[in-house]
Formats: sequence, structure tokens, C-alpha cells
Amino acid sequence: MKVIIVGGGFGGLKLARKLSNKKGFDVLLIDKFNFHQFQPLFYQVATAGLDASNISFPLRKAFQKSKNIRIRVTTLQQVIPNENKIVTATGEETYDVLVLATGADTNFFGNKQLEANAFPMKSTVEALQLRYKLIQNFEDALTTKDPQQLQRLMNVVVVGGGPTGVELSGALAEMKRYVLPKDYPELDFSKMNIFLLEGTQKTLAHMSEFSSGRSKKYLEKLGVKVMTGAQVKDYDGKNVLLGDGQTLPSATVLWAAGIKGNIPDGVDKDLIARGNRIRVDRLNRVLGHQNIYAIGDLAYMETPKYPNAHPQVATVAIQQAKLLANNLVKMNRGEAALEEYEYKDKGTMATVGRNLAVVDIPKPKLHLGGWLAWLIWMSLHLMLILGVKNKFFVFINWLYNYVTYDQSLRLIFKDKKNEPTKVS
Repeated sequence: MKVIIVGGGFGGLKLARKLSNKKGFDVLLIDKFNFHQFQPLFYQVATAGLDASNISFPLRKAFQKSKNIRIRVTTLQQVIPNENKIVTATGEETYDVLVLATGADTNFFGNKQLEANAFPMKSTVEALQLRYKLIQNFEDALTTKDPQQLQRLMNVVVVGGGPTGVELSGALAEMKRYVLPKDYPELDFSKMNIFLLEGTQKTLAHMSEFSSGRSKKYLEKLGVKVMTGAQVKDYDGKNVLLGDGQTLPSATVLWAAGIKGNIPDGVDKDLIARGNRIRVDRLNRVLGHQNIYAIGDLAYMETPKYPNAHPQVATVAIQQAKLLANNLVKMNRGEAALEEYEYKDKGTMATVGRNLAVVDIPKPKLHLGGWLAWLIWMSLHLMLILGVKNKFFVFINWLYNYVTYDQSLRLIFKDKKNEPTKVS
């Protein structure tokens, strides 16, 4: 069975690893990067808490001992279902089974000006760009003579009160408290504002009332200005315009307010559901197709427990990949009894800062906050990171940062034109 997997995220990588060295399978793994990215820790790269290499793992290294996995670093351009073929930037490939695990990207909801000026954070490269921007702002603040421009450079606006927005805001607040005043003693950091804007009435809206309330309390304790019910209408690179007409001056806006699935050309438009996701059945099979599957953030699967589809989190992608691998093995053996997918919710968590986190566990029903939740959060993330070396360096970085309240990763890399490196 020739299987093509498009996407080396949590779902695609897990599926490839489950099929590795399985007899009767020839697997081609395609991704635009040659490494797997540990998305939950992007915010720590953006705030100079971790080096980018700590949360990235080469795909080829992951399959050095595999005899049936091939890897191509390229982009998927089109799916041609009636020919069992895909078109990539480097050529065409045929398949017996196609698995789309292309994940999701930032959703700016059609606002081109926002897209041009706000910073997304859906890749390691984007996290690094945000880091460079933040540090460069403080360098520029040292020399500006305009009080309004100074305030604009000192303000950071985070849009979206989900886990990414909450975790990034907390990390920025700790930088403001412990690091930046030592790096830039000439600046008055009492004037620095970190705004977290959330369109609904609470942060971490998909978690329990306990965790939502605690997260807001923790953020405010750290000095973050949490604004719920705040709808962002536009951003021109200088001022954030809110739905009520209020404006916030800021040179840096991080957009974490929505995601949309990365759907390739060739997928029937009638199969696209809310959030730009592809409708699939309980086997993760794309509706109307016998040999095309979608897993993870891209898959829109309705079940009795989840009539509006599953949450777009790593655990869903990993579980779907495991089940699909087992079903593909059964299919290759000619077995007819395939297992349908149902999400096994093991809990949700988010960290806000040092000794501050929230954890919801469904069975037994527990809601934890503070130091214990923070310890659980750290332990789980260390377990999920690929590679013993990466685990070691992340742990050492966390330990060093915990003891010293500092890191030495605040570097701005520039190209030959003396401009911060930026990838469009």
C-alpha cells in the first residue's frame, strides 16, 4: 500500500511513525519544512525563553532506522482524486491512500490590513520574527524623541484569549518584570503596557469556569491589562482600532484570535466546513472518497459527543493518527472490521507564568491551579517533545531560567542589508 502523508505535525508524524517498518507499506511523508515543530512552545521561542532548535526535530533523523519511509521537503499544490495523484512544487506523486495532515494557519478573517501588519505565530520562523520585532522595538525606543512613538514601541497587544494568547501575555509580563529593566535601564518600564484582547467575556473560554477565572486573575497579577468583550476591527501598524471606537497605540500586535485549515486545491468546495476544515466520516475518511483521509486540525468530524467537531488540539491529531494507522494495517490485511474514532479527552491545560498554570482533568473531574498545575504542565510538555537531546536542553533552559530569572537568547539576526531577517 503506497501511502502519502502530507504534513509533519503531530498527526502526520505520529501516523508515519506507526507505519514505520510495517510490512506491506510504502510511505511518503511531505512537509514544507524538514523538521517537526513543537507548537505548544512557540511562545517561549518568541519571548527568548527557548532556542528554536530546542523545539524542532529533523524529520529525517526521526526515521533514520526506517526502511519504508521516504521524506520530501516540498509543498502540496493540488490533489487530483480521480487519478489518485497529487501535484507538489517538485513534481507529481501517485498514491493508494492519501492522508491530509496539513494542520491550520492563522485566520485573519479576510482583513488584509491586519494580515499585513499583525504578527502570527504558527511556525518556528514566525515565532523568531516576533522575537526580533520585540527586541528591536526596545532598541528603537532608546533613540526616539517622540513621546507618542515611544509609547507605541513600549506597548504590546495580544489578540485572542485562548492558550496561545494567555501564555504569550504571561511570558511577556515576566520579561517586563525580571529581564527588560536590566537590559534597558534607560527605559521606564512602568510605561510598558501588555494588552490581552479577547472578543468573548472570558479568557480560556473552552476551559472550565475555574480555569478561565484563575487565568484572568493570574494575568492581572502579573500586570497584563486583560480586556474581554473587545473586538478588534483593524490595525494599520501603528494603532489598534477596536469595535467600540477605542484605539490602542502599538508597534507590535500578535494575532492569536483564530485559525483556519490549510486546504489544498482539488478538494471539493462542498466538503469544506466551518473553520475551513474538511468533512470526514468516523474513520477520518473524506466524505465521498474511499482512499483520501484528513486528520488533526484539518478534519471536521461530527459525533454525538462532539456535534460541532473536535477541538483543534494535538491530542486529537495524535489519537486520530494512531487509529488510522491501525485501520490501514487492517485494510492491508483484507480485514473488514474497522474501528471508528471517538475523542478520549484526557484534559486541558495552559500556563500563565512562573508557578502559575491551570489544568482541567475530566476523569476524575479535577480543576487545578497554581504551582501543582504548573508542574503538571511542564512534565507533560517535556514528555511530548521529540528527542532525548531536545528534552534535556528544554529542561536545562527551564531550570536555568527558574533560578536566574533570565536567558541569554535575546539576539537579533540581520541580513546583509542590516535589516532583521524576515521570511514572507
